[in-house]
Order: sequence, then C-alpha cells, then structure tokens
Amino acid sequence: VQLQASGGGSVQAGGSLRLSCTASVRTSSRFFMGWFRQAPGKEREFVAVYNWSGGYTYYADSVKGRFTISRDNAKNTVYLQMNNLKPEDTAVYYCAADSTLILSSIRNEAQYHYWGQGTQVTVSS
Repeated sequence: VQLQASGGGSVQAGGSLRLSCTASVRTSSRFFMGWFRQAPGKEREFVAVYNWSGGYTYYADSVKGRFTISRDNAKNTVYLQMNNLKPEDTAVYYCAADSTLILSSIRNEAQYHYWGQGTQVTVSS
C-alpha cells in the first residue's frame, strides 16, 4: 500500500488547511487511515484516525473541536480539515494506515505499517 499525502502550506493563526491522503489500493472495512505529526525537536505524535469499519473517528485531545477527519471511499482518500490553526500545530504531518490495528493501539505509531511522505504545515502568529 502506498500513501500519497498533500495539502500542507503556511497560514496565519486562526486559518484553515485541508490535508489529503490517498491510498494506492481499495481500502477494506478493516482499514484505519489517519495522521501523525512531528514538530521540530519533538517526537511524532498521533493526530487523528478514521476507521473504515463503522466510520469511527478518533482525535488527539489537542485537536478536538478544531480538526475533522473524513473519507471519500470512492477515492480511497481521507481528509484532515484543520480549522482555527495555532502556531503549536506547526509540524510535518504524516499520513499513516494499517489494516490490523486494534482500538487500544491506534495512537501508537509503531503499529502502523504504511506511511506516506510528510507534508509541512506552518502556522504563524
């Protein structure tokens, strides 16, 4: 499975961006696809994930209420709509996916087998 991420950029605080991640294969009902991010000097952290089975979504506390993850099943794509961006959201965002996750491990990057290239998001104050 190859993942293609796009949509990063630079915005001022309070602005919005939308990231996209497209899988090279048709996603199954067991698929999880989502986003991690890594800020300079920090470890990579979980942001959000979409579970194809049931359409469940999960978010990091730091982005709840501001970010929304959604999917386009026909395009094998997930989107991360990021609103009310803050300078602390500045990071390289990575798309990740897996078909063998269990709910207790969705925030653990080591459990994801497939990764896309990073896309830079920069939020200025």
